[in-house]
Amino acid sequence: MLAVDPMSLWSRLWGPAIASVALILLDPATARAEPSVPVPPNGLLTDRAAGTISAADKDFVIKVRLAGLWEIPAGDMAQQKSNDPRIKEIGRSIATQHGALDELTRNAAKKLKVTLPDKPNADQQSWLAEMRDAEGTDFDQIYIDRLRAAHGKIFPAIATIRSSTRNDTVRKLAQQANQFVMTHLTLLESSGIVDFNGLPTAPPPSAATSQPPAATSQVLAATEDQLPRTTTTVGLLALGGGLAIGAFATKRILGNRRRPYRPRRDRYFGA
Repeated sequence: MLAVDPMSLWSRLWGPAIASVALILLDPATARAEPSVPVPPNGLLTDRAAGTISAADKDFVIKVRLAGLWEIPAGDMAQQKSNDPRIKEIGRSIATQHGALDELTRNAAKKLKVTLPDKPNADQQSWLAEMRDAEGTDFDQIYIDRLRAAHGKIFPAIATIRSSTRNDTVRKLAQQANQFVMTHLTLLESSGIVDFNGLPTAPPPSAATSQPPAATSQVLAATEDQLPRTTTTVGLLALGGGLAIGAFATKRILGNRRRPYRPRRDRYFGA
């Protein structure tokens, strides 16, 4: 039976072990994510209502609340009125998830001292009335079309708030809402009856925004030219020296471990 050197085994495994633990600590959701698709680590965001809150921030919190006020009853109707098992499941999932998002929104509003509405706005009430009057496949189409259009409008609004807000609680709510909306878009599109041709067309890209501003490019180029030329050389020398010291220390340690112990003759015997 071959003896296994514990030190040798550890030296081979410590690198992957530490990397795996670090990845899990940084983002516990990574292990559950779809391969190659990262999941935003909400746990890294603070939520202390710290930072200036703008009128756009308050409006965003209100709109997230309004979304739940009409999409929850719409999902309930989907479960009751539709004859399609897939539509029923989509309605159930979206209604349940909006219940969770509504709780997050109310908690955020309490911290931010934002007054929330308690009923849908006029447009949302008209959409709900339209669904109540529809039956069968007509209901299915109205339900999917209205919710898909609403999610398509809120999606870019969330991105604007997430990237611009100064308030950490609004920032976290925007990130959470973004994940809910992406999930709901996917659920609605899984129905197979979304009229993609009826969706609004994105504006053409502007030539002015397709390239970085000349001033920015000049600043970056000037900064690169001003970097000390010795930085790379010093870094390489430091790296080489560190590797050499590490190799020397490792050799000495291994040499000492392999060299059998021999008592000094002058300690026990005459010189």
